[in-house]
Amino acid sequence: MHGEFQLPKEIPARETPELNFLDDEFAELKKLNQDVISNIDEYEPWDALVRAAEGLEGGLNRNASPNAIAAFREIYDRFLAKFPLFFVYWKRYADLEFHIAGTEAAEMVYERGVASIGNSVDLWSNYVTFKMDTCHDIDIIRELFERGAAYVGLDWQSQPFWNKYLEFEDRSEAPHKTFAILSRLLSTPIHAHREYFDRFRHAAQYRPLAELAPVETVEAFRAELMAENPNRSEQEIERDIRARIDAGHLNTFTLTQAECQKRAPFEDQIKRPYFHTSAVDPDELVNWRKYLDFEETEGNYERIVFLYERCVVICALYEEFWLRFARWMSGQHDKVQEVRSIFERASCVWVPITKTKVRLQYALFEETQGRIAVARDIYTAILIRLPSNLEAIIALANLERRNGGINDAIEVFKGFLTSATVDIFGKGYLVAEWATLLWKIKGSADEAREVYQKNAQWYTQSRPFWVGWFMFELQQPTSAKSEKVQYERIKGVWENIFEKSSISPAVIKDVAHLYMEYLLQRGTKDAAKEYLKVDREINGPISMRKNRLPEDGTGFGNLFTDTNAPTTESAVRLGHSVFNRYYRDPSEAVAAPFAQGFPQHR
Repeated sequence: MHGEFQLPKEIPARETPELNFLDDEFAELKKLNQDVISNIDEYEPWDALVRAAEGLEGGLNRNASPNAIAAFREIYDRFLAKFPLFFVYWKRYADLEFHIAGTEAAEMVYERGVASIGNSVDLWSNYVTFKMDTCHDIDIIRELFERGAAYVGLDWQSQPFWNKYLEFEDRSEAPHKTFAILSRLLSTPIHAHREYFDRFRHAAQYRPLAELAPVETVEAFRAELMAENPNRSEQEIERDIRARIDAGHLNTFTLTQAECQKRAPFEDQIKRPYFHTSAVDPDELVNWRKYLDFEETEGNYERIVFLYERCVVICALYEEFWLRFARWMSGQHDKVQEVRSIFERASCVWVPITKTKVRLQYALFEETQGRIAVARDIYTAILIRLPSNLEAIIALANLERRNGGINDAIEVFKGFLTSATVDIFGKGYLVAEWATLLWKIKGSADEAREVYQKNAQWYTQSRPFWVGWFMFELQQPTSAKSEKVQYERIKGVWENIFEKSSISPAVIKDVAHLYMEYLLQRGTKDAAKEYLKVDREINGPISMRKNRLPEDGTGFGNLFTDTNAPTTESAVRLGHSVFNRYYRDPSEAVAAPFAQGFPQHR
């Protein structure tokens, strides 16, 4: 970074634009559009708007007015840009486009749909059905089926798609193609595996040997049989070869069925196999974690990736699974672009902006790839929406320190300390981080102390500032010769906390206990007197207390989780979203947004 740090410019909250139609017939549509603008993350207002658009002029067709068609398309495009994983809406959109503009328009919608949610069995099944009904080129249809098989063929519930494929080949009067599909399914662990095996075994009786096994295998069986009895007839030899091949197929079926039985308990627990904005049941989240554990242990790369892709559709709004996917993929050989794709989808499309972990991890990943400007842009993007987010500010400062030096990091802190968007709690924390840089990185405790001293008057209400200063002085190295000076410094900070700060009483009491412990372990000859004085003022009867401390403290937890700190919602006030109600990690604190991040030991 060069020159003075510039704060990210704030941008207005994203809004859904007004519809540009003036006719009275669109009055209801405009009203519903306003509901969407007011509740941009809510599914229900969007659904009402889409349904109203579908019902314009009593139902859209090729005779509908240009205004109605344009309104319908604009609304659908906006909705599916917001929620591209709602596969059923892609189907509805394509159906309406077929009635309005014909086959090509509908096919374009389907292509957009499978590009957005490529692992939807239902959407691919609808697409291939549409293609079978509207196209007469067998090769083109077969090519589409093969594309779909690559995306959804491993899905446990892929039976509708495979049934369509088999139906198509039957209608095409290509029994060898039908049998080839059944052969593929022989070793694919899906729910309908037994059904397909029974069909395969029946069809195998009528297929030539060349389709049942490789030529080398058939010839090896023939040689063995001739060696056993050279007088066998060709009919007998073929019968026995088929029996041996069938035994091999039966063994493959048994092995695949065992794979099915391993996965069935996990699949049975998946009650919602599609995306929705409502929260996923906690038991299902647990099941996804266990299912991923199992598949990773099995070690099949293709199946692991497929399961992750299913998971991040259903759990798209949970950063936990995106992070897990990225971490697993980063452990595979030469998968940089795949890891980047995971982070991009999570950060740019799905995970709510108030969930910053995946974005911070994304920035670190890009930094490891030498893309410093991209990493900086990721932090800046977070801070445009969440200008008081401490994790992002500190991560940005550390990025600049690693790649430019300590002065660049300090410029970042200074920039946010003058910002009106960062509250007193956050600014106090940033001052403590600034001082820590000077102490830990530059090695200058004097400069760090000067930062605390010069800022004390501004942050009387900031718990991170005072706790940071106290811990800084407490952890300075001393000797018998310098302990007296250090004692005066620690005592001075304590007195400021006790007499001048406005932080919560519970935190003051916890700092007092640390101070009293210090007095007994390292204090000078006057320490015992100071200890009893503090003990009286902190733990004595109410009448003897000079400060506003409560009767009972609540332990050292309050030292780093101040009950007076902003709540999660206020700390991310420019990132308000309905998604804040859901998708919390099990261990995530809800009372203090940065409680876990405060450095307890400097």
